[in-house]
Amino acid sequence: MKICCVLAIATTLLGVKGDTERPEVNPSGLLHQNTITVQTERTPGRLRSLVENSGICETTSGVYQASGYGDISYDGSLWFWFFAARKNPDTAPLVLWFNGGPGESSMAGLMQEHGPCRINNDSHTVSPNEYSWNERVNMLYIDQPVGVGFSTGNRTISTTAAAAADVWNFTQIWLADPRFLRYQSRDLGIWTESYGGHYGPAFASYILSQNEAIASGQLEGIPLNLKTMGVGNGLVAPLIQYQGILDYASNNTYRTFNSSDLSLVTAAWEKPKGCKDQIATCYNNGTDAECSNAQEFCNLNVVGPLAQNINPYYTPNPPTDPYPHDPEAYLNSMKSSIGAETEWFMMNDSVAMSFAATDFSRDVERVINAEVRTLFYNGDADLTICYQGFQLMLDALNTTFSEEYRRQNFQDFVVSGQAAGLYKNAGTFSYVRVFGAGHRAAAYGHGSLKPGQAAFQMFNQIMANQSIVPTT
Repeated sequence: MKICCVLAIATTLLGVKGDTERPEVNPSGLLHQNTITVQTERTPGRLRSLVENSGICETTSGVYQASGYGDISYDGSLWFWFFAARKNPDTAPLVLWFNGGPGESSMAGLMQEHGPCRINNDSHTVSPNEYSWNERVNMLYIDQPVGVGFSTGNRTISTTAAAAADVWNFTQIWLADPRFLRYQSRDLGIWTESYGGHYGPAFASYILSQNEAIASGQLEGIPLNLKTMGVGNGLVAPLIQYQGILDYASNNTYRTFNSSDLSLVTAAWEKPKGCKDQIATCYNNGTDAECSNAQEFCNLNVVGPLAQNINPYYTPNPPTDPYPHDPEAYLNSMKSSIGAETEWFMMNDSVAMSFAATDFSRDVERVINAEVRTLFYNGDADLTICYQGFQLMLDALNTTFSEEYRRQNFQDFVVSGQAAGLYKNAGTFSYVRVFGAGHRAAAYGHGSLKPGQAAFQMFNQIMANQSIVPTT
């Protein structure tokens, strides 16, 4: 047992928890033909209840989309929603997107950040997103583990390693389907956020291991051409990143925290048998009770006082955060049109309470050392996974590029001539601090930049196998 949801407020902090447009053509050869295949009984190893070209969310003419289920077992099915690239889909890479939580639906990233549509203020309608990540990339949004979002079943997954195995199995099923065979050889990216600081590195590391097993003849399967990994506002190393919360509360651009609260949480962190000591005990093969007690203590005494009466995901004072909005009403109104079989909720708290959070730095190092181009990015108005803790975590890594990374000075991340953040590049590793963005970094604008515009630039640069560079 490890510490669950160490940095969890609400969903992650206070719980126990030059292109030529070529539209995609579906396998029937017909463009935008709405096809619905209804099958409620699970058949492990196959896709089910597939809806093609529903016209929901992605309304760009000629762009293929599909949604449905991949049956990974008799007791579990993962939900997916796929959007082909708006430009050059026949050669564009494929990205798998995962929200964090644990227990949060990936439809949140789709609807609130970088999907083809964005949820509007009324939470019942959507608008087209000009900065959708499927502009140049084929995007596959996956609700996982079983029980999250539209995914269904009574299969219980309580570790990141088990989640990685299920995601691998789902991807094998999806790529073996005749409708998606063409994506088997595409460059692949794993992109995620929040608890995805565990998911992303663990899933990518698992893919590397499975590919090695296939190459050596120990395993039959479809090798995945993993080329990129992106992690936004991610929880990777709780012990290090908790220290960053104290640093953020002491000195940040957006809010002055109460000095007495800061003294209380600093004492709770540093005192003997305080939060820091209890996390360390848990990491050192601690018992379930020790880990549970550490979690409860840290959430109550370190995070709780700072999070009172504020939005910890977006800290400016006075609060000016009009976005992102909850897409629950919209998604549930559309569920029959996209083949979903259950009511959608943003979070599954029982899943959140089952998972554990330890240090995934070694997985990060493995992925970077395997020359998978990697981007870590974070909105700097987020308390929960604050940029100070993020930077402490990255400085502590031991990778091929770490020494070079630590020597680098931050440079201005310029988007269309406007400073939108700070960045560093070292080899195939990059980091971006995004100014004015909250926990869901791709949901925000800054200055004259529109929501998602800065994230769109960094995403496309990384997916084109480039380092981060400014644009005028």
